[in-house]
Amino acid sequence: MMNASTLIEPSFSVHSLNKYASLMTSGNGYLGIRATHEEDYTMQTRGMYLAGLYHRAGNDETTELVNLPDIIGVQIALNGEPFSLTGGKTETWQRELDFATGELRRALVWQAANGARFRIESRRFASLAQPELVAMQLTLTPLDASASISFVTGIDATQTNSGRQHLDETQVRVFGQHYLQGMYTTQNGEDNVAISAYCHLSAEAQSCFSAKNRRLLQNSSLSVAAGQSVTLTKLCWISHAPAGEMSQQTLSEQSLRALESCVAEGYEPLFQASVAAWHTFWQRSRVQVTSSDPRDQEALDFALYHLHIMTPKNDERTSIAAKGLTGEGYKGHVFWDTEVFLLPFHLFTAPETARQLLRYRWHNLPGAREKARRNGWQGALFPWESARSGDEETPEFAAINIRTGVRQKVASALAEHHLVADIAWAVVAYWQATGDERFMAQEGCELLRETATFWIDRATDVGGRLEIHDVIGPDEYTEHVNNNAFTNYMAHENVAQALHVVRRFAPTETDFFVRAEDFLQRLWLPESNSDGVIAQDDTFFAKPAIDLQKYKRQAGKQTILLDYSRAEVNEMQILKQADVVMLNYMLADRFTRDECLANLQFYEPRTIHDSSLSKAIHGIVAARCGDLAQAYRFWCEGTEIDLGDDPHSCDDGIHAAATGAIWLGAIQGFAGLTLRQGELHIAPRLPAGWQKMAFPLSWQGVALQFTLTPERLTVHSASDAVFYLNGHRLRVTGTQDFLLKDFILSTDGTAPTEGK
Repeated sequence: MMNASTLIEPSFSVHSLNKYASLMTSGNGYLGIRATHEEDYTMQTRGMYLAGLYHRAGNDETTELVNLPDIIGVQIALNGEPFSLTGGKTETWQRELDFATGELRRALVWQAANGARFRIESRRFASLAQPELVAMQLTLTPLDASASISFVTGIDATQTNSGRQHLDETQVRVFGQHYLQGMYTTQNGEDNVAISAYCHLSAEAQSCFSAKNRRLLQNSSLSVAAGQSVTLTKLCWISHAPAGEMSQQTLSEQSLRALESCVAEGYEPLFQASVAAWHTFWQRSRVQVTSSDPRDQEALDFALYHLHIMTPKNDERTSIAAKGLTGEGYKGHVFWDTEVFLLPFHLFTAPETARQLLRYRWHNLPGAREKARRNGWQGALFPWESARSGDEETPEFAAINIRTGVRQKVASALAEHHLVADIAWAVVAYWQATGDERFMAQEGCELLRETATFWIDRATDVGGRLEIHDVIGPDEYTEHVNNNAFTNYMAHENVAQALHVVRRFAPTETDFFVRAEDFLQRLWLPESNSDGVIAQDDTFFAKPAIDLQKYKRQAGKQTILLDYSRAEVNEMQILKQADVVMLNYMLADRFTRDECLANLQFYEPRTIHDSSLSKAIHGIVAARCGDLAQAYRFWCEGTEIDLGDDPHSCDDGIHAAATGAIWLGAIQGFAGLTLRQGELHIAPRLPAGWQKMAFPLSWQGVALQFTLTPERLTVHSASDAVFYLNGHRLRVTGTQDFLLKDFILSTDGTAPTEGK
């Protein structure tokens, strides 16, 4: 087993309950379960989510990822008193998430107010081998004297999404002495959920069942001698099916049979099967670093663990939510984060998963076409926030301003259209990295043609020049501008790539060719000024700049909006996150190093980094420009977005895109990976504290393993592969070793020299 690191919760604190519930989530891509404690705490937010299970609770509500009935909670009474860590004394404490196995473990010794001491141990996992399976064990040991112990657990359907109930309880049943099952239907009648549970104590106990107020529970009590242990084993099978595909009765029966099969195997064999699946993942994906700071490896393992458990594996009508499956933030909606920050990891480690994520967009083309049509344009305008249907899910209004009593209109869905080109960018990256002609001939070609058609129709003719007006770029603090550089350049790239692909796979579409060629010739692409800086939009250079240092010290908190209104921020040189720098990152072969450096140096002082997406991109561009100290600082600060000291950094779920950015920073920043015109380029530049970095890569069907030190690059290739090292073309088979001093990086990174 690879020695992946563990995430440790240093102590019990009511102030960080929800942070660690998010960080230590158990999951497998099908479901995610927040790492809440078995016992209840007032501020603790429980959560279990199924990828793709969305529902809207009412006409004025927003579609959201459904928080399912709770299966983790266990009411524990010790000598008749409820167990809680807010009382008594915790003598020893250990809680950790083992990234290598996906197991969450807790062990503590607790002393009650009357002096009685107990050892309490728990373990749980969401199976990677059988995604519907969740297993947990809870062991109690009286240490000083015999004790009466009771457990109350089962299925608690009082769980809601912050007060909104999405499920109707349609049936609850018990089978024999150990099995419970609850059947639930979304209130619109479209989806059925079956939750089946098996609860068993290792010692004989008095047990009974109760069903009241949406709680189906097993109540067990027994006396345990000092030094003896009793273990509650609970296995749960969570099934979901659209109502039109399977009856409730069939779903109920199949779920119960599956659970019975798991019970016959037992906890430990089930766990070992899941461990084996984790081992396969880590072998295929893990980035290993030898660093002067051990937190660097922990951050990478944390990122990859969550990238794996947040990504649906077998449902291409589901994508990755902005908080993964760790919480209810952003209602579980899908943003551009998926294509730009998350898909690249899968593209280079599990291309079949990247293909599935792109097919999610392809399946939702009808909704994108309809949104474009409603706004008066042709082609496909994808929703800024989406769920399962492909409809626009962005709320029309934000929360009520408590000072004015007025709701502010949300502009993202109306003008933040760069998502369209971001999806096209991901399609092209997939094609380059995989060479998947079959995908490109159908899904890829259609996605590129429809997105390009949108831009062609979206453009405005101004004196013979085409411009793109009234948009919001990635910055987001600057709204409703004309000729946002990011949007214009990405739209141009979208149409250029579409023209190339459609000519190849649909050569009869001559009308599209004419329109696309005209667009490419006439679209205005903002040019660099004498300092090499590209204007973010038509008016940006004319706006005043202010000192942002005090706001940058609280990056991510949006404290600028406490001093200025959004309208005022819009009229100053203030960026929420990378915009032109983001453009330099995404179109790496379009800009020289000097151009990237000029934009980085101009825009970074004007960027607060109030988005979790921002610092990582600045770090990657800084690495490409040779400023490794700044690159590493940004990368480290990016890892602290969730893992830092703030006790509430991710109460409502981790920042999914930030986990993808950790991988991007290591691979695209420090290993220097870029795709340039269909070629794989590596330009290594390890930060000062890293002695070695090793990582696997999938490139056009070939499994590669790279090992980097400051002096050399070792490559192992399962079969013949071509890549570029600092611009020099290399062909490798088997294991080959290269001294970096023999491959000097040229100014533009494109020195074409045949390798040795």
